[in-house]
Amino acid sequence: MFQERKNAFKAPPSSVRDSSASQDVRRTRALEEQKRRRSERIDSSRQLDFFADMTLGPSDDDADDVEDAQRGPDVVREGVSHLVPLLAPSAASSAPPQTLVALSHATASESAQPTSPEVSMQTQAPRKKKKKGKGRATAQHDYTTHVASSRGGKKNAKLSKWADKCMYAELLEMKDGYHTSGHLRDGIPDDLETGWVAVAPVPMGKRCLAVTHQTSGIAGIVPNTTIRSRVLGKPLMKPFPSVLPPQTVLDCILDHDWRDNGILHVLDVITWKGQDLADCETPFRFWWRDTRLSELTSLPPPPNAAPPEGLATTYQFPHPTTFAPIPYHTNTTLPYLLKNLIPLARTMRKIPISIPLLAVGDAKSTETEMDLDGGSAVPLVRLQTLQAEVRSDGLLLYVAQATYEPGTSPLSTWVPVRAYQTHEERIEEAMGGESGSMADSPLDMFDR
Repeated sequence: MFQERKNAFKAPPSSVRDSSASQDVRRTRALEEQKRRRSERIDSSRQLDFFADMTLGPSDDDADDVEDAQRGPDVVREGVSHLVPLLAPSAASSAPPQTLVALSHATASESAQPTSPEVSMQTQAPRKKKKKGKGRATAQHDYTTHVASSRGGKKNAKLSKWADKCMYAELLEMKDGYHTSGHLRDGIPDDLETGWVAVAPVPMGKRCLAVTHQTSGIAGIVPNTTIRSRVLGKPLMKPFPSVLPPQTVLDCILDHDWRDNGILHVLDVITWKGQDLADCETPFRFWWRDTRLSELTSLPPPPNAAPPEGLATTYQFPHPTTFAPIPYHTNTTLPYLLKNLIPLARTMRKIPISIPLLAVGDAKSTETEMDLDGGSAVPLVRLQTLQAEVRSDGLLLYVAQATYEPGTSPLSTWVPVRAYQTHEERIEEAMGGESGSMADSPLDMFDR
């Protein structure tokens, strides 16, 4: 009974096992829906209704009308005096002349009389008082509000506008065996070699959004970037200065050891300098991401955020400083997958980082030199370049024609390196036992 319950826990839902609701069918429907919405947006932006009555030139029928118009109108030579008795007498013509004169004088006197102030004040619509509300909340205020609410604030807090805005991939549904029709149905997309883009190696970390806002100050000094969680959209840390331009939204993965290496992995780009890129296809978004990030300059490392007892020997980043794009590959042919992408998804990635060179016994790890002109002490920080090792968590696959859409989508699939463990398997592994019943690695199954 226990084994049956474990097998039922690992099995996919009934809606997934149904052939009519399989991942392949849902992926096709989602892509068709995206294309339909994109076509509607393009047609609405063109405003074709305004040009419906416009023509490039007169037709043959219009040319005949023009010739008739050039000949001139037909002049009626017959009089119309015999039609006067057919007209009905009007009230103005039947009224005596004295009445018409009196009415005209009364109208002129009413128009000349000025309106009293009381009447004008009553007829004038009252102005609405401008409420003295709070201005737009800054990123620092959002962070403090989140911290206050997590310490016992309101339970029914309003959901952030950044909640569930990441395009979250579905786990690739793979199975061994053949379909009832006799064809091999292993869950691998049929157009994997032509219509997909691979992202590997995907680093281990926390999925998040990097949001920048407009600030008034020196770039790189004034805090302008906020890291927000994927599900709730809450700030994960205080706003910090970065080299990212304002009004930019990036889909990122916060490295598992970001305090030691200061790396924020950039997975996708949603908005760049206010330009919406979510409606663009996958290869273009990745190309734009790599091109724009390569143009950014680097900033010196921030002050040491290590605890006081380890300040002299350990350096920790207070916030991410390195924005590293995750490599993508448009070549997804089977030979390239087997020889390059799958081995790459199993190996560690090395990223160069710069940290201050700590001196033994020096709490601030700085050297002081005397300025000969002004006579003031200028602290100088010596930097050293290290190779940070980033552990891989698997392989991501994106449909090439798909656009970026928030929420979980079948247009992006996820092949992890390690299989997901059940609650019983985690307890067995924590007690020191071997989890031999653990399922095979999805990446190994994808390789087969």
